[in-house]
Amino acid sequence: MSTQMASTMEGSNHTDVGSEEKPQMIFRCKKCRRIVASQEHIVPHERGEGEKCFKWKKRSSNSKDMVNEPPECSSIFVEPMKWMQAVEEGNTEQKLQCIGCNARLGSFNWAGMQCNCGAWVNPAFQLHKSRIDECRF
Repeated sequence: MSTQMASTMEGSNHTDVGSEEKPQMIFRCKKCRRIVASQEHIVPHERGEGEKCFKWKKRSSNSKDMVNEPPECSSIFVEPMKWMQAVEEGNTEQKLQCIGCNARLGSFNWAGMQCNCGAWVNPAFQLHKSRIDECRF
């Protein structure tokens, strides 16, 4: 009986190793290709309810079309990192610039920000997907 348990445990170890080998994602500055974040740094958030979460002044005129599903998030939120000079300087909110080329990658606010999907993220360190490349390896 103990040999059966040992073989079962060995088999489960092999499946655990296989399931951990998901493709890893890194994020690079589009301008200079410097690595700015990896998958471990992402702060997940639940998708909000789209434009109905915004103040009426911030809603677009075609908000009736957007009732079905909120838009895809145009940014990722990450943990604060050492390359974020404005954070290291002690600012409470500021733009985030690439340390390699000074391109604007996003912004941060310790009080939080609202994603374009409508969800609030507190504190918020936002990188715009249009300014970074997603690379799998």
